[in-house]
Amino acid sequence: MVRSLKYQGGNRPDSSNPSDLLETAGSRAVWRGVVRVARPKQWLKNVLVFAAPGAAGVLTHRHQGLLALGAFGIFCLAASGTYFVNDALDAAADRLHPVKRRRPVAAGIVSRGLAVGVGTGLLVGALGLAWLLAGERFTAVIAIYGGIVTVYSLRLKQELIVDLACVSSGFILRAIAGGVATGVPLTNWFIIVASFGSLLVVTGKRSAEHSHLGEERAAVRRTLGAYPPAFLRSVRLISAAVLIGAYCQWAFGITDRLGALSHGHHPLWFELSIVPFVLAVLHLELRFETGHGAAPEDLALGDRMLQVLGLVWAAVFAAGIYG
Repeated sequence: MVRSLKYQGGNRPDSSNPSDLLETAGSRAVWRGVVRVARPKQWLKNVLVFAAPGAAGVLTHRHQGLLALGAFGIFCLAASGTYFVNDALDAAADRLHPVKRRRPVAAGIVSRGLAVGVGTGLLVGALGLAWLLAGERFTAVIAIYGGIVTVYSLRLKQELIVDLACVSSGFILRAIAGGVATGVPLTNWFIIVASFGSLLVVTGKRSAEHSHLGEERAAVRRTLGAYPPAFLRSVRLISAAVLIGAYCQWAFGITDRLGALSHGHHPLWFELSIVPFVLAVLHLELRFETGHGAAPEDLALGDRMLQVLGLVWAAVFAAGIYG
């Protein structure tokens, strides 16, 4: 009796009417699809927002810490917005991909119109929140990110070399966003480390895709068919070499920039952080060379050695900054 009264207003679907049940199941599938398109797992990339304020030692300051946290959340909104737009534009090509064809838009679970609408709404919302949080400079970073990703999806993904630069820029802008939102000046070495670290990861992703897709790679994406494996390998090696050299310069010079000696911190911690950093880069290159890394977030979440090296690096570096 209680259950029947609870649904008197007609809110409960009629189990005797198959069309009602199908409509309810379809709605649930669409909403689950919307969540999948937002790609919450890929929000892991947005932790780069904390890189600049973390290196500057201001994350423990209440104001800057809250600004960094807000910037992280806003970038999650912006990134998810670009995923919706990208999936709507790439639906036809994704259907040819052995993994991406399961994406909700490519599979027909979420309509292209809905994806564009939700994506546009998230991007506009991210821009508004960015303005409220940290003003025009942070808003400009979010706008540039959204613009590059949209133009990449429309055209630039078909252009050799440029496609690598566009995808890399997404990681770089995340690192820049953290500094801009918290008012932390970005050094030249920081930008170089962020840039070539991003290029290494993106080229490694392309190498893994090149290996997994085999002869079908050109049908999925023209640039994948045009990149020789030796070229991708050479770009990875150049990126890794510049990344390591730039990080060494950054680590040896960071003590003076932060005035750490005046606070009793020893520069040895920053110098020691080079060891786990280099080992992590070498391990990452090994994984790329063996065909892993098509989804960098899966590599970060599933590779135990990479996680251990990352934690050791973070602990040693944090000891120098916050010890």
